[in-house]
Amino acid sequence: MPPLAPKPLKLASDEREQLQQLVKGHNIAQQLALRARIILLADEGKNHREIARALLISHQMARLWRTRWLATQSTQRSVVERLQDKERSGAPATFEPEQILYLFKLACDVPSHYGRPISQWTNRELADELVKQGIVPSISARHVGRLLAEADLKPHQSGYWLNPPRPKFRYQSKGYL
Repeated sequence: MPPLAPKPLKLASDEREQLQQLVKGHNIAQQLALRARIILLADEGKNHREIARALLISHQMARLWRTRWLATQSTQRSVVERLQDKERSGAPATFEPEQILYLFKLACDVPSHYGRPISQWTNRELADELVKQGIVPSISARHVGRLLAEADLKPHQSGYWLNPPRPKFRYQSKGYL
């Protein structure tokens, strides 16, 4: 039984030019450049195994991108859009951007403004305050810590950069030191 040949792929001249520019581009992601090479070799009539050997990839990857290219041929998407990864499944975002921004605002405020008898916010106190105010239905202290770390916010240090030492500056500016 003869091996099955892959579906032929024929590029339009403008598609070929755009793919060649992607391959030659210096500021292009290497994934896109590799995928463009796969499509260009498929256009030359090479099968999946030949493409895989030439680019040092698996033949499954060559087959995947040829198949995706052919499947999106009738769409009006650009060449770069056709070479992008598919949307990945996963859980939707738990918190809205407004809720996260409110967390950041809260972390930069003084806890005593909210009736908290503490001098500095902790992740647990911030989580409790967000739930108390009805901003979020629930949030763990650990997740609050992750969100603050992503934004590089350190509420325990906010007093240091908000209130610089003024008396020392006054003496320095008058030449007393």
